[in-house]
Amino acid sequence: MVYRRTHQVVKRLAARRSAILSAARDAAIEAGMAAVQIAPVAVRANVAAGTVYRYFPSKADLISELINDVSRDELAAIRRAADAAPGPSSALAAAISTVAVHVLSQKRLAWGILAEPVDVDVSASRLASRREIAAEIASRIDAAVRAGHLPAQDTQLAATALLGALHEALVGPLAPDNLADPAKLRDVVQGVTLLSLRAVGVMDARARGLVVQATVPVKTLVGA
Repeated sequence: MVYRRTHQVVKRLAARRSAILSAARDAAIEAGMAAVQIAPVAVRANVAAGTVYRYFPSKADLISELINDVSRDELAAIRRAADAAPGPSSALAAAISTVAVHVLSQKRLAWGILAEPVDVDVSASRLASRREIAAEIASRIDAAVRAGHLPAQDTQLAATALLGALHEALVGPLAPDNLADPAKLRDVVQGVTLLSLRAVGVMDARARGLVVQATVPVKTLVGA
C-alpha cells in the first residue's frame, strides 16, 4: 500500500520548514550569515537539530534556501509595487525604489545575501537571486522603451548596471553609515532612484516627478 500524506500532515511539514527558514532569517538579520548554523537555528525554531537536517541536509542547503526565500519575497514586493504604478516609467521607478528599500531596511541581511563570506558554497543561489531581480528590472525598462518613454538600449545590460550600482551604493563597503533618521533614509532612496532613472534616459524633470510618485512611506524604513 502506498502511503499518502494527509492534508494536515502536509500543512504541518510546510509550517515546520517555514519556521526553520524564519529562524535562519532572524539569525542572519541579527548577526549575519555566520550566525546561520544548524544547532542555533534549531533552537530558534524550537525543533531538534536532526529535524533541521531532514529538511536541509547541510548548512549550504539551509543558507541557499534562505537566499532563495528572501529573494522571492523581494521579487514579489518589486512586482507588487511596479504593477500598482499607473504607467511603465512609474513602474520602473517603483521597482528601483523597492529594491533600495529592501536593501536599506535590512542591510545586514542584504549583505549576507549578496557577498558576506561564508564557509560553504552558495554562489549558485546568490547568482540566481541577482539574475531574477535584474531580469525584473530589465522587463520594466523594456516596457518603458516600448512605450516610447525611454531611448532604445540594451535593457539587460542597463538593468544589471543599475542593480550593481544600487547594491554598491547601499550595501557595499562604500555605503553610508548611521542612517537612523527615516527622513534621511527616504532621501537616500529617492536619490538612488533619481540617479537610476537618469541613467536609463529619463529626462530630469520627469525623473523627479516619478521619484515623487515612488515616495517610500517612512514606516517602511523605520528600524533599518
